[in-house]
Amino acid sequence: APSGAAMRTEISTAAAFVTRLLRAAGGIGEEQLRCFRECLQEALREHYKHHWFPLLPSKGSGYRCIRINHQMDPLIGKAAGMIGVSHERLFQLLPSELTLWVDPFEVSYRIGEDGSICVLYESPQPGGKTTKPLESRTSCKEEWRIGRASPSKNYSMMTVSS
Repeated sequence: APSGAAMRTEISTAAAFVTRLLRAAGGIGEEQLRCFRECLQEALREHYKHHWFPLLPSKGSGYRCIRINHQMDPLIGKAAGMIGVSHERLFQLLPSELTLWVDPFEVSYRIGEDGSICVLYESPQPGGKTTKPLESRTSCKEEWRIGRASPSKNYSMMTVSS
């Protein structure tokens, strides 16, 4: 699918970031980490396939958001399961509050519910559209956070039992 190529940088940036967090926590071998990163990239690609809108980068942002908030993100959980790492272990290794936004042209994250948003990857949008100033970007994400404080029902259904 043509959108696959478009998402590649954003997805690999997000997967590499989560992998880096796991590596920093220690105790997981390089080979496992490599496998984890590949599994996570694959899971993200599959999850985002029909939810990627380069012309409307913020559309579907909530759906694409990767979130750990006293509940393990199902995509991270699934990739970790592939290398034999349990949800319990993940909670020890990763921040207990992590939000990662994977949007066309931008990948950003926040650790802690009140932490500041840090941009991991940003590229100019084609067609010369300038990206929105940071203020508006943060506020739209804040609204999203308030609006989605509790995970929706189908979200918890997606958790894969290890």
